[in-house]
Amino acid sequence: MEVKKQHLKIAGILSLFIFSFVAGAVLHHVTGRISHPVSAPVQNTQENWGLGFGKPGEVPTGNASEEELKKYHGAFRDPTEEKVIYLTFDAGFENGNTPAILDALKKHKAVGTFFVVGNFLETSPELVKRMVKEGHIVGNHTYHHPDMSEISSKEAFQKELEDVENLYREITGEEITHFYRPPQGKYNIENLQMASDLGYKTFFWSLAYVDWLQNQQPTKEEAFEKLLTRIHPGAVVLLHNTSSTNGVIMDELLTKWEEMGYHFAPLSQLAEKI
Repeated sequence: MEVKKQHLKIAGILSLFIFSFVAGAVLHHVTGRISHPVSAPVQNTQENWGLGFGKPGEVPTGNASEEELKKYHGAFRDPTEEKVIYLTFDAGFENGNTPAILDALKKHKAVGTFFVVGNFLETSPELVKRMVKEGHIVGNHTYHHPDMSEISSKEAFQKELEDVENLYREITGEEITHFYRPPQGKYNIENLQMASDLGYKTFFWSLAYVDWLQNQQPTKEEAFEKLLTRIHPGAVVLLHNTSSTNGVIMDELLTKWEEMGYHFAPLSQLAEKI
């Protein structure tokens, strides 16, 4: 009898273990994430922003949903069927291509958002002033462009943003728009919460291409193949101001998008929705 009871006990434990394992595996398959006990939440888990594309013109999927990001005043696209494009540029440094980009934006009456780092502010204050004068938005890309997902201290996180705020104020006499883009798209939930607590809205993107490698710039044809076939309603487009290809194609690119029925809107329009 005792042996039978022991066997039943072991069988019960094994059944519970198998049920838990299967349930966890199903949850991971459905959500793409591993669940963790509520009593021991994982802190500072790094995420790299990424996209999945379907057919040309279809809206891509991000590795976080619109609903998840919106909890922290974040977004990667505008969930609309309107053919609207939000133009954003990550500005790490200046190498002669920004003036051509600004010229094209001015010609098409398009408002861009430039996410700047400390180096750009230090070396190119006149271009920053031109951005402001011509009605563009300047956002915060952190001072030193670090992997922000490795920063667990709110004080350290805040300093990266405040140092940009202070230098921007010295240059323009104005307060920087509280739009934030994580360097390299690296983030975690704690980061998103910190940015939100500091009054920032976080913007990822729904369309980009490899334009940041200085010695491997794409051809015009390669750029158009990505940027024209993957454009979609409500797109937040990420381009780099350092790209010589972008400097050359910007006017023609904006023209082609307009010919496809798209128009451009300031990122502040999307910010109102989150």
